[in-house]
Amino acid sequence: MLEKIVIANRGEIALRILRACREMGIKTVAVHSTADRALKHVRLADESVCIGPPSSMESYLNIPALICAAELTNADGIHPGYGFLSENAEFAEQVESSGFKFIGPSAEAIRTMGDKVAAIRAMKEAGVPTVPGSDGPLDDDGKKSLAMGRSIGYPVIIKAAGGGGGRGMRVVHDEENLLNSIDLTKSEAAAAFNNDVVYMEKFLGAPRHIEIQVLADAHGHAIHLGERDCSMQRRHQKVVEEAPAPGITEEQRNRIGRRCAEACIKMGYEGAGTFEFLYENGEFYFIEMNTRVQVEHPVTEMVTWVDIIKEQILIASGYPLRFKQEDIQVHGHAIECRINAEDSRTFLPSPGKITLYHAPGGPGVRMDSHIYNGYTVPPYYDSMIGKLITYGSSRETAIARMKGALSEIIIEGIKTNIDLQKDIISDENFAAGGCDIHYLEKKLGLDNP
Repeated sequence: MLEKIVIANRGEIALRILRACREMGIKTVAVHSTADRALKHVRLADESVCIGPPSSMESYLNIPALICAAELTNADGIHPGYGFLSENAEFAEQVESSGFKFIGPSAEAIRTMGDKVAAIRAMKEAGVPTVPGSDGPLDDDGKKSLAMGRSIGYPVIIKAAGGGGGRGMRVVHDEENLLNSIDLTKSEAAAAFNNDVVYMEKFLGAPRHIEIQVLADAHGHAIHLGERDCSMQRRHQKVVEEAPAPGITEEQRNRIGRRCAEACIKMGYEGAGTFEFLYENGEFYFIEMNTRVQVEHPVTEMVTWVDIIKEQILIASGYPLRFKQEDIQVHGHAIECRINAEDSRTFLPSPGKITLYHAPGGPGVRMDSHIYNGYTVPPYYDSMIGKLITYGSSRETAIARMKGALSEIIIEGIKTNIDLQKDIISDENFAAGGCDIHYLEKKLGLDNP
């Protein structure tokens, strides 16, 4: 078992990892920027190390500083959380070559899944369904690209192989705009990701975003923990997530989940991971794999009773999976609302001092957050300050509890998106279930992506 872990992250996920380590009797090292000295997990960790100034590039993305912190504290593992360096193959490689255990998959797996073209190729080989498309990078042959567009059928979407987080993609509705769109996406991808490789896919009109959570060990075993619905999005950013996905049958869940688990075994994947799909007309189409713990992992934990962070640590420590597929059952329903320090109408970030904070409570209510009375939300990082999760024996109960929890939560001193979340949870179409990925933007009067 790993004995001391550096938590290479900040905010709510850092606190979540610390709590799991405490339960397992593992010592923790909190790393922090000068702006984050007052974070709750920094105060609670066994040791803490300042790794640089507020800028992420000089602190949380500073690989030498993070490895130095592990060396100074005699740690034996590093947990990257999500965001920052969690899907950086070079970081995973340097952690391992420095003699520490990277709590995640191999650098090779991260590199393959981080390249969307390579990921799609790997999924095809593993029998996972993919969106009809170019099956590889687009070259400079315009005639070939035009023929491909006609073959796939418009609209199509041009995606950057190194993209992510909703960036590096452009929808093309007709042949006249195809070649110009390819050139523009290539230029943007080169600037944003230092990788100008792009590919083409069929653009699905009204899909849902369904993802499958997997766990795989180093002994050739892999399982899935069911699916999540993350279709409530704005600008490709998830706002509300739930598990299980409304309308997905147990047969569908087991069929696609089994393929994902088998793909993990075939790839030699190790750790937690998430296969993301677009779902339309009863069919799943793979779009990417996230090689880390997801922001929305709590909804899966609530309905499967599996602690995903603990399992990550056990797998990294060399233990075989503690569960077989038949052990995994989906119980009830869970919903997560992301709570952001931002204006509900303009979506502009709202850093500043929290003058009053009251967390909601009651049966089936979970609040994952690092904030407290007097905490100052810094302007340097992502605006998410917490995740409100509710659980119930039915989706209706989970929704009712979320409505109650959103009415109870108090955060004063800064603006938050709580009013937006209240609006979504009270929406009759959300209550009916099965909204597509464009629903929220249409509701807010925004253009489609």
